[in-house]
Amino acid sequence: MQDIVIEVAGPVGGCAVLKVAGEVDVFTAPKLREQIIDLAAKGTVHVIADLSAVQFLDSTGLGVLVGGLKRLRTQDGSLALVMTTDRISRIFKITGLTAVFASHASVQDAIAADPHWTQAVEAEAGSVAEWVAQQGLTTA
Repeated sequence: MQDIVIEVAGPVGGCAVLKVAGEVDVFTAPKLREQIIDLAAKGTVHVIADLSAVQFLDSTGLGVLVGGLKRLRTQDGSLALVMTTDRISRIFKITGLTAVFASHASVQDAIAADPHWTQAVEAEAGSVAEWVAQQGLTTA
């Protein structure tokens, strides 16, 4: 069993990136749930979950993401996903959740696709690319 590591970039203008690494399973998913709940309670309702460093995701992890999306939507928010591995993308395709979540190839793409995000990061850093670089969210 591998643990989960969650890093938060932001928040900026009600937006934050959750960089998730490791395994999201029955043992670790509650950490992700609590992080989403905490952000929403503080008014951060536009969240990007960067799953590019996730090696394993089970049904509990999927449930946390669906629950997080529902919670954020009740506050007029959003939850977009960054998926770069076939293993994780396939889980969303098999379960039909690709129709529910906005999915992107990079954090920068996810930000550029959402006007709330674009406005917030451009006000903070001048451009999406600059904010992503400042937060260390660029992919190698």
